[in-house]
Amino acid sequence: MSDPVPLPAAARQLAFDELDTPLYATTFVVVDLETTGTSADRDAITEIGAVKVCGGEVLGEFATLVNPGYAIPPAIVQITGITTAMVYEAPRIEAVLPGFLEFAAGAVLVAHNARFDMGFLKAAAARQEIEWPNAQVLCTVKLARRVLTRDEAPSAKLGVLARILGAATTPTHRALDDARATVDVLHALIGRVGNQGVHSLTELLDYLPGVTGTQRAKRGFAGDLPAAPGVYLFRGPSEEVLYIGTAVNLRRRVRNYFTGSETRGRMKEMVALATRVDHVVCAHGLEAGVRELRLLAAHAPPYNRRSKFPQRGWWLTLSDEPFPRLIAVRTATRTAVGPFTSRTDAVDMALTVAEFAGLRTCATRLTRTAKHTCPPAVVGGCPAANQDADLDATAYAPRAHAVRDLFAGRADTLLRAMLDRIETHSATEHFEAAARLRDRTATVVTRLHRTQRLAAMARLAELIIALPDGAGGWEFSVIRHGRLAAAGTAPRGTPPMAVVDQIVAAAETVIPDLGDATARTTPLTTDSAVGPDDSEWSDAHEPTSIDLLEDHIPPLRGASPEEVGVVARWLAKPGARIVRTTAGYHEPLHGAGRWAAWAQRAHTAATTKTEQEQYLSER
Repeated sequence: MSDPVPLPAAARQLAFDELDTPLYATTFVVVDLETTGTSADRDAITEIGAVKVCGGEVLGEFATLVNPGYAIPPAIVQITGITTAMVYEAPRIEAVLPGFLEFAAGAVLVAHNARFDMGFLKAAAARQEIEWPNAQVLCTVKLARRVLTRDEAPSAKLGVLARILGAATTPTHRALDDARATVDVLHALIGRVGNQGVHSLTELLDYLPGVTGTQRAKRGFAGDLPAAPGVYLFRGPSEEVLYIGTAVNLRRRVRNYFTGSETRGRMKEMVALATRVDHVVCAHGLEAGVRELRLLAAHAPPYNRRSKFPQRGWWLTLSDEPFPRLIAVRTATRTAVGPFTSRTDAVDMALTVAEFAGLRTCATRLTRTAKHTCPPAVVGGCPAANQDADLDATAYAPRAHAVRDLFAGRADTLLRAMLDRIETHSATEHFEAAARLRDRTATVVTRLHRTQRLAAMARLAELIIALPDGAGGWEFSVIRHGRLAAAGTAPRGTPPMAVVDQIVAAAETVIPDLGDATARTTPLTTDSAVGPDDSEWSDAHEPTSIDLLEDHIPPLRGASPEEVGVVARWLAKPGARIVRTTAGYHEPLHGAGRWAAWAQRAHTAATTKTEQEQYLSER
């Protein structure tokens, strides 16, 4: 029998695990950042330096200062030497990041304390709606702690390792110098592990601390998964769902759980328990995100953080009584704001709004014919206290109407009152009081804007969204009352409207459940406590008629607020278009949206000195 004719090399593309790329043939991009602080969410990048190497040879370098958009703190200037004047004419991160990602495309990213640098880069990508490439990441801190003993290297700081391992470049807290020093450290560490039989990229990732034989043995779970977007579910010995996640590329993402890129304790424990991985292929990222939310609600997998407190959502609304108060409820009503992740957050916003609206915060039960008699207090006390006379229900009613108008976006009178008070504090040089009220007001604006934005989405009977797929085609989503009803794609060259007609015809029917106008409630008092009889208040109070806002349907009806939020973020992506809708998509004219930019600046200004001190200790 003659020998079989071998297939040409190009006949089949080998999978990543089969390639087992030798380290001498692996391209690394070693990157270092300088920043204005330690928080990837609130601080900004001031410099990027990167070196591309392969087989010990430098293939290229990438270096640029970055304008963070505000003054660099003096403490940071002292460390890096990068001043505000130096970055004044530098490009913003929006212009720099695409170039860096192109420079690093297809390479393994390396950084010293990679969690810090990758955190800033991923946060910058998310703000620009740029999909992070999910490249393999190698941390030289982790590698050094695995290779070197405490006697050899008492510290894993870059300066110490560069000196011990004989790096040609001395770290200077400037990005390119530090990246060059990290290249020398990387090569020295790779030389050490080569003597221990580590010669490929896969072996190097497996050599990192915390990767068990159990993880490596289960790589086959990813073998049959498609290279497509979707949702994956790790299942345990009793077929229970252990963990749910989403991926742009299912095979690549699941495979990472069995290499050195996943070293978190809970994930290692989950992988050790897993017996197989199920998956659901999705048309695009929006469908994957929505399916993940629904599966999390259905299975509550123990290794997902969001499964710990499935009923933690709180909403803020007005009570149905003659003298309404702001109360926390578990189910949204038509005038609700939320959801809040904790009752404390709801209490804080309730107290701020009540202060400016003059709503009562006392827990006294008042009938229709009663009067509010709380005495005025110099500090604290019930905001409804009246200096001149006791309040009856008729005189009190406009205060509740002002709050309903605020929540529904019909008037921003209360927000303007808060801003005027901030200006008054500043004018009288009460700067600490102004800063505290600024932060409280920014929180109110942010909460209101989110709710009004989601309510605008949930109000629409049907909304069809189109998003470019980056390859000349389109990704379509049919949204009904805030819920994803259908999804599909039209690849390049496919008539898009024919696809739209098909997915609309097959879309899920969504009938919003408007429900009751009232819900079982928990009153909020000034000390955040519930009185001994207050838990039964919704059953015992004298019912009255509330001016329900027919045009303010909460996002909880028809879809969860989380799902509506995912849809709203998808609609905000660059290039997204509305194909058609049953009514115009709009937010309230006098809603919190007009103050959203101010609130964002206020949140940015709240960066604390503690974060700067943390930066000093970590760099």
